Order: sequence, then C-alpha cells, then structure tokens
Amino acid sequence: MALVDLEGVEKRYHAQKILCGIDLHIEEGERIALVGRNGSGKSTLMRIVAGVENPDSGERRVRQGLRVKMLPQKPSFSPNLTVAEAIEAELSHIREKRKEYEEISLQLSQDHGNSGLLHRLDELAHFLDYHGAWNLEEQVDRILHEFQLEGYRDRLVVTLSGGEQRRVALAGLLLHRPDLLLLDEPTNHLDLQMVSFLEELLLKSASTLLFVSHDRSFIDRIATSVVELEECQIRRFRGGYRDYLQQKEELLQNLQKEHENLLRLLKQEEEWLRRGVRARVKRNEGRKKRLLELREQAKRNPAVIRKMKLQLEREKHHFNREEGISRKKVLFEIENLTKSLGGKLLIENFSTRILQRDRIAIVGRNGSGKSTFLKLLLGEMEPDSGVIKRGEFTIGYFDQHRSILDDRKDLIETFCPNGGDRIEVEGRSIHVYGYLKNFLFPKEDLNKKIGALSGGEKSRVALALLLTKKVDCLILDEPTNDLDIPTITILEEYLQRFRGALIFVSHDRYFVDKIANKLLIFRGDGRIEESHQSFTDYLQIEEELRELEKMEREVREKGERKSTPPRKRRERLSYKEERRLEELPGLIEELEQEIERLTRCLADPDCYGKEGILPLSSALADREKERDRLLEEYIELEEKRERIENGS
Repeated sequence: MALVDLEGVEKRYHAQKILCGIDLHIEEGERIALVGRNGSGKSTLMRIVAGVENPDSGERRVRQGLRVKMLPQKPSFSPNLTVAEAIEAELSHIREKRKEYEEISLQLSQDHGNSGLLHRLDELAHFLDYHGAWNLEEQVDRILHEFQLEGYRDRLVVTLSGGEQRRVALAGLLLHRPDLLLLDEPTNHLDLQMVSFLEELLLKSASTLLFVSHDRSFIDRIATSVVELEECQIRRFRGGYRDYLQQKEELLQNLQKEHENLLRLLKQEEEWLRRGVRARVKRNEGRKKRLLELREQAKRNPAVIRKMKLQLEREKHHFNREEGISRKKVLFEIENLTKSLGGKLLIENFSTRILQRDRIAIVGRNGSGKSTFLKLLLGEMEPDSGVIKRGEFTIGYFDQHRSILDDRKDLIETFCPNGGDRIEVEGRSIHVYGYLKNFLFPKEDLNKKIGALSGGEKSRVALALLLTKKVDCLILDEPTNDLDIPTITILEEYLQRFRGALIFVSHDRYFVDKIANKLLIFRGDGRIEESHQSFTDYLQIEEELRELEKMEREVREKGERKSTPPRKRRERLSYKEERRLEELPGLIEELEQEIERLTRCLADPDCYGKEGILPLSSALADREKERDRLLEEYIELEEKRERIENGS
C-alpha cells in the first residue's frame, strides 16, 4: 500500500472549484513537486494530504502509524518557546528511543539470550539508523550553523523575523525526519548556501517528500516526479523540472490551438536549456573525473590539491576582464566604495562599471549587503567612503515591499491613472486587459482593489506596472519571490526583450542563469567578486573548492594521526548501512539486466516499433543513471567498511 492514497478528492471554496475528482498516490521514497499557478490549489492539496483539512468528497487513506509533518508558509510557535526549545521539541521522541536502546543494551549485557529484548533492540536500531540518532548533537549544531541560527539559541522564536521563524521550523522538521515530509515553498528566505545544504539533507534523507516550490533548479535537483495542478485537475510527469518541460511540450503538441502561446514559452525554455546545459554537463563530467583522479594522487602527494585549487581559482576569474569600454555606455562608475551597517562591514573598496546593456545578478548570503548595494545605487543611502558616479538616465525600481502600489486603487486606476483603458507597452498601445492577461489576471479582476489581492498577485501587478515604464535601467530586489512558475516564465520573456541595463538581487539559480550575463558575488566580509560565468558554473567551482579544502584537511589530519599513537576506534557501519550493503548487488544486477534488455530492444526494429524509440531511450537513460548512483553508493559503503576494518 502507498503511504497516502487520495481517491476522487473534491474541494471548493464558495463557488470556485479547486480540486475535481483528484487521484494521488504517494509511494515510499518519492519526492514529488507540486507546480501550478497561484490559486490553483497546491497548498490546499498539501493540507488534505497532511490530514489538516478535509475534502468535500472523496477518500484519503494512509498507511497505519504514518508520521506526517508539514512546513506551512507561516509557522506558529508558543510565545514562551526559545529556538533551542523549539528544536528540542522535535527531537524528544528520538531521544526517548535512544535512551531505551541504551537501557536494553545494558540489560542484554547480563541476559544474552532474551529473544524479546533482542527483537526490540533490532527495532530500535532500525529506528535510530533511520533518524541518524547516533550523532544527533552534531546534526543539531550543523543545521543551526548552516541556517544562521547559532546566535539565536536562547532567543524567543516569536521575536525573530518571519524568515528566521521559517528556518527554525524547517530545521526542526528536518531533524525530526517524519515518514512523509510536506514543505510549502521551503526555499523562501533561504540564501543559496542554505538551499544547497537543504538539498543535501533531502537527497540523503529517507523521508518521502511532497513539496511546493517556484525554484526550478531546486525542483530539478530534488524531484523524482512533478505533479501539475491545472484547471481543477492534476497531471503527473516523471523526473525533475527539465523532464517535466520536455514531457509537457510533447503533450501540448497533441492539443488544440488554444495552447500555442504556452507551447511557445515552453519551446523557448527548452531551447535555453539545450544551449546552456549541454556545455555545462560536458564540463562537469571532466571536472568530476579530475576530482576522482585527484583523490588517488592526493594520497601520495598533497601538493596536487593546491595545484588543482589554483587551476579552479583561475577558471573562476578567467572571464572577469572588461576591455574597450566606451565611456558613453557607462551608467554607473563605482570607485573604492565602502559601506558598513550596524558595525558590520558589507562593502570594502569596491570598484566597477555598470554599462548600458549589462544584465547583472547580485548574489550572496542573507545579510551580506545585496539590498544595501541597491539602495546605494538608487541614492537612498550614502557610502561611508568612495563615490558612485551616475549618468543621466531613468531607473525603474521593484522592491520586496511593492512600494509603487497604492492599496486604495483598483487595477484600472493603477495602470490608467489619467482615465481610459489603454496603456503603452514597448511602443505599442494596447488594452489594459490584453496586457494584464499576459500576467494571468482574469477580466473580472480589473476592478479589484490592490489591497484585496494576495501577496503573489501584488507582486505580479507591481512587476507588470514597472514593465510599462520607459526606463533605461531596471533595478529589481528579489523579483521572483511570491511568483508562481508560469508568471516567472512570463517575466523572463519581458526581461530578455528589455533594451536597457538590468540589475537584480535573486537566489533563484535558474532565473539568474537565464537572465544574467554578469555576477556580483557578495562574500559577506566586505569582498565582492565579479564573474561573467553562469551562476551554476560558479557555484559548481565553489563546491569543488570546498571539496578540495576538505581533502586537504583530511590529508593533513591523516599525517598528524600517523605521528601520534593509534587509538582504538569505535566506528562501525550502522544497521541500515549493513542491510544496504547486502541488498545493493542484487539491485544493481537487476538494473544491468533491464539495461541489456532495453539496449537489445533499441537495436531491434520490431521491438522499438512496438514500444517506441523515445520511451525506450528515456527508460534506458533512467536505468543507467540509477545504476551509476547505486554503484557509487555501493563503492562508498565498501570503502567505509574497509577503512573501519583496517582502522584507518
């Protein structure tokens, strides 16, 4: 039986149908992404799966004893609860089981043949392996560090910002490790380092996952399938976001003409992926091969690591030179800019030029000075030292508070303040509804007051309004926050046509890769790096540098251990790892047989004529990818067992 079965589920709010006869089956180990327009019912469906909301009709069945936990968009905490207490509350059941395990182990040291105790000890060992309970304190320390919550341990949770409270709630759920974890926009309020850490935890976790996200890179990395909610129905696609796009395009090719506009957008997305991803995959394979070779060389010669680090640093900064700049095209000339806030140095002696056609993404950790830099460019703040020379040009600004909107006005008044119902966009006069329809607003919303709109709808209005302005430079602070994927795709299309300079802050890797031709990376200690690489390439090099530093540290520590008397090691493979090591060869053998069958079928016209070349090719690629993953897991476990047996 699946963990959760929904059959014939229906839900409506007032006169609007949200879910119409939905069937959804969640199997153990799946990671399902829910996508769809804002208001399509994603959060409602999650609440029904969680059991916190009942459907109007239909059935929800769950596996007996299933533990379900959900991260809402706005978590609530007891007013007297500190951060440490909130985290500890999620760990109490694990600590109780660990205490019971220790007590039974002590009893068995005196009563070896008690089969009942042995059976219970085996159950507890399995539970503790699943929850990673053997090093719980280390996990708590690491997650607080990665989510920048270390300094808040004794603070009341309710005194933190909304984003910090979400990080506390997310940290607790990740440590709790329920059977089924439901996450509603988990990457909101996380910087890229936090998102990478979250991805690492989710990929290693045994929890089944159902999540809503507008972060397409996150979906592509995490999801094993994508469920799309559209027009009250759901449709399921295998794989991550790229697979979803490909399968969706194939599906739309068989539908009627009314889908042509969406098909065009999907084709643009696919074309961008084909251009950008192929080159990166080739480079990544080369880098991965170099790293694997380096592991062996480093055992004999630690100097090889330092050489590799220098090569990567050169690669990271290879494209950062600007040559032949025309002075006429310079919008901002920044010289020796320095700025501190609250005693923290954010920008130190930074100099650069921003040109007429630059598309600059400003990226970095939360609190590293990104929004401060935008305010310095806008003249809303003054630098501590240094100068920002500005040319004569107009700026359009989008901030996270949507300050260009007036809650008292309706949509017509907002876009046509002088009366009428037509606006000028990109040199063309069009009806306001024709324009707003592109931003997914129905005609009946034209007379709605801005104050009555949701946060996501307000963001759509603010961006749509900004893009009607005749400006030379757009400055955007987190433009994709609160937007659904269809709206982000529309925004990207407009920004790619924009002829002026574009400067934006974003944590959305997919959006940055697609729009930016230059990065300003805020390091958090006053340093700002410039790069003309794609954001994905830059992050991958950074990850490799961290891996090299780790290897260098391990080699150094190994040398130090050799100079000291050996100590008795207590490390051992966990119960779960032992079981996994036993079952992996059989799983790999089954995949090898299936790969061989698919390969034979692709070489046989009669066979591929029946099953289809595309489905066969896709299945073969999936099986090969899964086999490689299992082989890597098997090798890692075997190496770990050898290290333990050899005491090294």
